[in-house]
Amino acid sequence: MSCLLTRAGCPTLITKQSHIMKNYTLLLASVTLLLTMACKPDPKVDVYEGLEHQTYVESDETFPNPERGLYTPVSYKSASARPLSSSGIETQRVAKKTLFYTSYYPKDYMEGDISEEFLNLMRQNMQVLREGGAKCILRFAYSDSESERPWDPKPEIVQRHIQNIKPVLQEYGDVILCFQAGFVGVWGEWYYTENFVSNPKTPEQHALRKQVTDAMLDALPTDRQIALRTPMFARMMYADSYTDTLTVETAHNGTPRSRISAFNDCFGASANDTGTFSSQETRDFWKADTRYVFMGGETCGLSAFCNCPNTLKDMEDYHWTYLNSQYNLEVISRWRQQGCMPEIERRLGYRFSLTDVYHDREVVAGQDFRVVLKLKNSGFSAPVNPRAVELVLVDGNGKKTVYEQKDADPRYWFAGETVTLDRIIKIPADATGECTLYLNLPDPKVTIHDNPRFSIRLANDDVWEEETGYNKVVTFSL
Repeated sequence: MSCLLTRAGCPTLITKQSHIMKNYTLLLASVTLLLTMACKPDPKVDVYEGLEHQTYVESDETFPNPERGLYTPVSYKSASARPLSSSGIETQRVAKKTLFYTSYYPKDYMEGDISEEFLNLMRQNMQVLREGGAKCILRFAYSDSESERPWDPKPEIVQRHIQNIKPVLQEYGDVILCFQAGFVGVWGEWYYTENFVSNPKTPEQHALRKQVTDAMLDALPTDRQIALRTPMFARMMYADSYTDTLTVETAHNGTPRSRISAFNDCFGASANDTGTFSSQETRDFWKADTRYVFMGGETCGLSAFCNCPNTLKDMEDYHWTYLNSQYNLEVISRWRQQGCMPEIERRLGYRFSLTDVYHDREVVAGQDFRVVLKLKNSGFSAPVNPRAVELVLVDGNGKKTVYEQKDADPRYWFAGETVTLDRIIKIPADATGECTLYLNLPDPKVTIHDNPRFSIRLANDDVWEEETGYNKVVTFSL
């Protein structure tokens, strides 16, 4: 092929080449479009076609559920203190509360080991919690007054005390929601201290406090968390930077970093929650981490910041799970006056409800049965401690078949999201009569797995069975 060369090049040849390239480009685009259409699901296709469908509405009822909500504070300052009672737990349950904040003050033992009598008081309380269907937020301190000295013992005594209580923590970890990092300073809040470096700024200055936290992590079962008072403590002791936040990949893996949670005992009291935060990046750090770890605590005083809009937004952003029901009462009164307290009570922690259920129309004994559950979380957070998921089939003769859903983890059923459980179960060959399929969300600890008070109730009308702890999903006849 030849052409007459000019300053403009070879227009005839260029035109032919451009035409070829244009056709090639159009062909490539068409093939790409066809491949894209082939790989992309047709939006008109109903993936649940042929299945029975039932819709559900979330109720606005407030009811007790495990590991979330308002808590009742109780303190123990001597081995002769009156322990928790079953009647006390029942009273709080009627008030829709299943959490107790149990603070222990072993101030009589600041020069040696905690006595067996004091440890037995702890055991009594834990046993009553276990039998009554409640759990505790745990903290240790030595003083509850700025004028009461000494505020804390020497670091080696604190280490001995953590070892003293370790057997109790291991035995009763099932009824511990989380362990707040006390031991240091008045109320165990890590502020006033005589032996642990006041106002630490560097990792080196945090070393003694980290030794306390490390010992607490070791003393607890590995599936339980230690809560720190500020994001600055967490950053200086366990994170490389404020951008080193937990992710889906690093959460709940048993490492010290994944077990560091949060508590805020001056929630909404000022622009920085009375020193809880030091900058926006410290706020962002906790907002990210608390998607996977606990956030809870109490208010400590009225301010312009603790109105209902700010409070609800902060509880959503920081994924609040638990809150003191008795402090600060002025703040709680304001929330009641402004009308958001009922919503706070409902939404603390998780709040799961069914939105839709799909299932096979025909059910045959001995054959597979497909059921699809869509569950919405309208709470402030996901569950943080491990939680089992079971489908339970009860036939007309009362025979129970349990289908463990080991690949389902409610800790990842995040606030504001809807999850889908699409399951196929095999109906027993000898199943007969009127059958009911339930969703059970029990505590996985063997000590309390079968106690219905430790199972999660869904926020739908007419699904909860209090005597079993099951949530009714489907009823059919064989």
